[in-house]
Amino acid sequence: MRRARLEALFARFPSLRVTVMGDLFLDRWYEIDRALATPSIETGLTVHHVVRKRSAAGAAGTVLNNLSEMGVGELRVLSMVGDDGDGWEMLRRLQERHVQTDAVIRSADIVTPSYIKPLFPEEGNRFDIENLSPTPAALEDELMARAEAELDRADALILMDQVALPGTGVLTDRVRSFVCGLAAAHPDKLVVADSRTSIDRYQSVVIKCNNFEAANLTGRAESEGDFDPDAVFSSLEALSRRTGRDVIVTCNKYGIAVEEDGRRHLLRAARHPGPIDICGAGDACTAGLVSALAAGGSIAEAAFVGNLSSGVTVRQIGRTGTASRQAMLSLFDEQFGG
Repeated sequence: MRRARLEALFARFPSLRVTVMGDLFLDRWYEIDRALATPSIETGLTVHHVVRKRSAAGAAGTVLNNLSEMGVGELRVLSMVGDDGDGWEMLRRLQERHVQTDAVIRSADIVTPSYIKPLFPEEGNRFDIENLSPTPAALEDELMARAEAELDRADALILMDQVALPGTGVLTDRVRSFVCGLAAAHPDKLVVADSRTSIDRYQSVVIKCNNFEAANLTGRAESEGDFDPDAVFSSLEALSRRTGRDVIVTCNKYGIAVEEDGRRHLLRAARHPGPIDICGAGDACTAGLVSALAAGGSIAEAAFVGNLSSGVTVRQIGRTGTASRQAMLSLFDEQFGG
């Protein structure tokens, strides 16, 4: 891709309308000073003292954070949070990113999911808060009712499926089936799904998965260091036949595999001379490639932008990074502008 084409796509980002539908998790970091540790008077166990704390909207929120950093014009989120303090903080963090939250359902029937991360300064054992009971049918009904309106108004709808426990979270089997039905009825609409455990259950939408998931879903075995581009594309083609839409396969350091007009493209990833931190890189990739698609880019151009956005974030050590358009242009100039 030439720089002028990349700039032309970026110039359209401020006019885009993107809705993210999926699971929101509040990321919490507690910075602990080991030197202040004292024994508990009551139990004798070590008491760790938190000296700083911070939070951010995670899971689907990480995609929204990146879309905001990229300057996408109108951002909306369709999700649900508990009627609790974490839910209030979640909405505040999203609103700070200029995300419209009026489609988020607040309910006392669920808790706001959270990832709690103690830092010593190295990260210790994480504490997770999740909904372990099935999503109430009334909340599913409300999510489906709001999904149709969001699809109608958006240039792109991103489905972020974070939870592993069946029947919980936003994109339950019932909600997923409904949204895929909407996508099938509106083939002109851009709907892209990314799922931690259930990508094989999405139909009539563009799906994004990694090469190991693609191999597993098509009956292949693939291990670290056993990268075969032809096998990856065979899996991609099989998945595309199932879904009826484009398939995007991320391949870690090897880049992103897509097909366009019958041609195979493996868009190479950025190279990194120093240490990297992959936390949030997949979500940054999703934000970049969907924005490029919504801006009129081809699937191959979108994959290239996805590589740039994830390439920027992995260099941000110790945090869930985000990628601005200027940072992506700088990375382009560094590695692709010759």
